[in-house]
Amino acid sequence: MKAIVQDVYGPAEVLELRDVDKPVAGDDDVLVRVHAAGVDPSVWHLMTGLPYPVRIMGFGLRRPKLRIRGWDVAGTVESVGRNVTRFRPGDEVFGTCDGSFAEYACTGEDRLAAKPPNAGFEQVAAVPISAYTALYSLREQGRVQPGQKVLVIGAGGGVGTYAVQLAKVFGAEVTGVCGTDKVELVRSIGADHVIDYTREDFTAGGPRYDLVLDTAGNRPLSHLRRALTARGTLVIVGGEGGGRWFGGMHRTLAALALSPFVGHTLRAPFVKEPTRDVLEPLAGYIAAGQVTPVIDRTYPLAEAADAVRHWGKGHTRGKLVLTI
Repeated sequence: MKAIVQDVYGPAEVLELRDVDKPVAGDDDVLVRVHAAGVDPSVWHLMTGLPYPVRIMGFGLRRPKLRIRGWDVAGTVESVGRNVTRFRPGDEVFGTCDGSFAEYACTGEDRLAAKPPNAGFEQVAAVPISAYTALYSLREQGRVQPGQKVLVIGAGGGVGTYAVQLAKVFGAEVTGVCGTDKVELVRSIGADHVIDYTREDFTAGGPRYDLVLDTAGNRPLSHLRRALTARGTLVIVGGEGGGRWFGGMHRTLAALALSPFVGHTLRAPFVKEPTRDVLEPLAGYIAAGQVTPVIDRTYPLAEAADAVRHWGKGHTRGKLVLTI
């Protein structure tokens, strides 16, 4: 089968389209014929091996242990192991796997859910990691409640577009922060208010928010806290800068250290992999028309390196998706 493979850490040039052995489903596995795969930040981190803690966490100190890139997946079930009970060949599914930038990929049945009938493979390939990150950050970390005022920073990005829509599902009044080129997009997905950060500083004495979800940039914690109510919550998801050792994690560590000593609740979740219990509700929101994946553009599998380069520029509207 064709797959995007890398043997060393480095820039997008290390990603190569090659012929590799087709995987075989084990007793507990589902073999998926991949139709589409999402491009998320983990692809860039595992491609570059940065920040260095990524390597220490078990992904390979000198070279990648997992040679085929990609995590988000959507496709049809090709075959199942003898212990699999939820799926059978021909089922349309989406979820996560190790190595979705390929024509076939194996994964566990708990890492998959049935594709909602009103969404295409490209759409649902953009869902698992980013939508779950938004859901977890809002519901589990932010404890969002109906009627609260929620500010989403990076509202036009992969996680941000889901955060805006899910916060509306949960009954919040949502303000999205984005650049000029994404203002209309953020408004179109349901934000009650949109702030163009190139024209307005949302930390300079304006409205205060019960929950601030920061999905982009490297604004100091002191600035972000100015936008919170007296007992508000700040949730930091990712970040930029920080060098090869910490990347965006320098704010994460600072938030966790500071939180016990201030009136605000500061959280920086380490998001786990989405499983069936999360994927199925997300599919339900999509089926009900409450959440719509936003896709900037699609690329054929052979152009995976170009897709990752585009993601690295930081101007993606929603998600990028590979078609296979």
